[in-house]
Amino acid sequence: MRKFQVITLFPEMFAGVFENSMMWKAQDKGIVELSTINLREFGLGPRKQVDDTPYGGGDGMLLMIEPLWNAVEKAKENDPSAKVLLMTPRGERWKQSLATQYSEADHGYILICGRYEGYDERIMALVDQEVSVGDYVLTGGELPAMTIIDSIVRLIPGVLGGAESAAIESFSDGETLEFPQYTRPEAWNGMKVPDVLLSGHHGEIAKWRAANSRKAE
Repeated sequence: MRKFQVITLFPEMFAGVFENSMMWKAQDKGIVELSTINLREFGLGPRKQVDDTPYGGGDGMLLMIEPLWNAVEKAKENDPSAKVLLMTPRGERWKQSLATQYSEADHGYILICGRYEGYDERIMALVDQEVSVGDYVLTGGELPAMTIIDSIVRLIPGVLGGAESAAIESFSDGETLEFPQYTRPEAWNGMKVPDVLLSGHHGEIAKWRAANSRKAE
């Protein structure tokens, strides 16, 4: 079973994602285990402090090294071979080829969700990979973590319905977007399904799909 552990100040954000659709199916079938670790539980002092002002001055607050470090250590106790991923705009851009690579690995993942103005750089001593979902800034790393987990889990064998479901999707070859698709009814508000898709001629259908797949930018 593949384990995904998310270190976050807002574990409740993940309930809707982990408890529905393919994520729920993957857990129900015993393929993956999805869990969160509340960073606040590792906070310091009676107020469970997890952030402080940066040395050298500047606006905002940084996640402190001690709570982060201890949270990762706890996650490592649960899954010693897990790789640690840090959600950060400066990380490697996430793409389908990485999702495929990560889905084929035989170890779990620990995802750290940043908050505020960032984190104490010393946490990098425990991080295996910095990951970004795009060239923009979000309030925290929770949404990127959800995106990355979803993109990996759905590629693990047994999660999707059909054996070839993932193989024909957008970016599966690194270059093209998936072709247009249609289902019943054949006509709707004057818009008809292309005749070739109703022909039953698999060779012609394959040609049409190839011709109508767009290059990824």
